[in-house]
Amino acid sequence: MSTIKAFIQRHPLVTYFVLAFVISWGGVFLAGGGAAGMPKTPEEFTNQLPIFIPSLLAGPSLGCILVTAFTAGKAGFRDLAARLSNWRAGGRWYALALLTAPLVWSAQLLALALVSRDYVPAVVAADDKASLLIMGLISGPIVGFFEELGWTGFAIPRLRQRHSVLATGLIVGALWGAWHIFLNAYWVNEAFRGPLSPGVFIAATGLIDIVGLMPAYRVLMVWVYDRSGSLPVAMLMHASLLLCTMNLDPGTMSGMSMVTYSLVAAAAMWLVVALVAFASRGRLQARTTVGAPAA
Repeated sequence: MSTIKAFIQRHPLVTYFVLAFVISWGGVFLAGGGAAGMPKTPEEFTNQLPIFIPSLLAGPSLGCILVTAFTAGKAGFRDLAARLSNWRAGGRWYALALLTAPLVWSAQLLALALVSRDYVPAVVAADDKASLLIMGLISGPIVGFFEELGWTGFAIPRLRQRHSVLATGLIVGALWGAWHIFLNAYWVNEAFRGPLSPGVFIAATGLIDIVGLMPAYRVLMVWVYDRSGSLPVAMLMHASLLLCTMNLDPGTMSGMSMVTYSLVAAAAMWLVVALVAFASRGRLQARTTVGAPAA
């Protein structure tokens, strides 16, 4: 036990990321009944969500709790609680957190709708629009809380002690994208991948997540957290992203149309990052951190 504790204390970030992956992926795999339990239709995927979501969210949140307990004890939990209760942020940071994803999604859908009818927002095409919207409004804050308890509550403040906003966002964003690859595997049924083979579909969507949308959005999340100092604001920014994916991502996409949509989303978000970098005059490369965790 002393050897394990010593390793965790020397390598808290490595330990956290390993736990986030192992707990989430292992929990989802076991909860779904292993490889044989992977859903083959969208209906099966929907039926597994009550098991799938808690298992997935356990990784970032439990990883944070476990590593904090080993490395900082009560002082670490007091620090985390203080940052969780910090709602004092300027209105512009709440606006950026809540509106960045909806504005980018709306712009890209407007552009893609001129090219193909595949890109009709899900909430527009849905028969029960109210239920879809309510589901997003409920699940968004829940997912944002449990994921950002780890990503922003634990990993980002520690990385910011050594890295810039941009570097921190790229590191966490790439790992965040890789963490979602298991979710892409759950989408591998024919209704989602269309004529693409499972391997090609997972590789394409996974690569776009790792180097595209996830790092770009995470850079913006780190920047907003760095300037606002509010963990709840970061959680709301995550919730806003999930609300968009649930209500605006077209449900008629499959195969190459889904890959195209992901590429356009990634390009649009990187454009926003470029605009922020230009407007902030190099602050994305600054190393000054806020909300540093207890040692």
